[in-house]
Amino acid sequence: MARIEDFILYLQAEKRYAQHTLKAYKNDLDQFHAFCLQNEREGMDLHFKTIRSWVVSLMDTGYATRSVHRKLTSLQSYCRYLMRTGELESNPMDKVLKPKLNKRVPSFVKEVQMDRLLDDFDFGDDFEGIRNILMLDMLYQTGIRRSEMINLSIGSVDLEGSSLKVTGKRKKERIIPLGEALIERIRQYLQLRSQIMGDEDEDVLFITRKGKPVYDKLVYKVVNQYLSMVTTLEKKSPHILRHTFATHMLNHGADLNTIKELLGHANLSATQVYTHNTFKKLKSIYNQAHPRA
Repeated sequence: MARIEDFILYLQAEKRYAQHTLKAYKNDLDQFHAFCLQNEREGMDLHFKTIRSWVVSLMDTGYATRSVHRKLTSLQSYCRYLMRTGELESNPMDKVLKPKLNKRVPSFVKEVQMDRLLDDFDFGDDFEGIRNILMLDMLYQTGIRRSEMINLSIGSVDLEGSSLKVTGKRKKERIIPLGEALIERIRQYLQLRSQIMGDEDEDVLFITRKGKPVYDKLVYKVVNQYLSMVTTLEKKSPHILRHTFATHMLNHGADLNTIKELLGHANLSATQVYTHNTFKKLKSIYNQAHPRA
């Protein structure tokens, strides 16, 4: 039977999955393989009864329903790959029921809180201060993912055309418009960036004060630190700013298809989750404004 490594290489070369996605798939499959070995199975036992037992084991050990869903998605994709290579005749996942998933409404930062953070807080006028406020503002105004921002190059930014070229999942490119205030912040940052880089040929847009590309943990730390100053949300990650972007756009009249394109979603269903927040706001306004509500 094909090795997990072959499958991961297939996802990387053919499907063009991001590195963190590849890592998650491999971890899930390695975990299932370990479960098979612990239960005295020979190698990767892709029988539906074994998979069901794994699901029960995951739930019993405290895994969240959403995490179990993701692991089963990894296994299902692997089984489809094996069917494609002729190593499986049928997909055992067809006989495996996933645990019921509760709908989760995305958390977001309130508009007044974002305004306070970006307009009133003093980030400082040194390189890191200018970079940090730009990263926060860009995540909020464009809705791009953390990995997409980290991978931005100097050439991704078209200041004259007021646009940003973003490479998303599966290497799919999209163009996002930039507002004047954000463009001005980019100009200011680029001036300080050029002083650090000098003649060095580093094309990545966001760098550390030592001239190296920014990384996941640094971006998370910056976002978490500054969001903590304005919100009590449990999660204060870069992805919260993506949720905030979509929710605020909807609340101000943007249609779902436009937001879908800006976010780089493959289908509309992924975008529709934000309508729950919009309906919640409409209901609140209705209850306040209608005399019979």
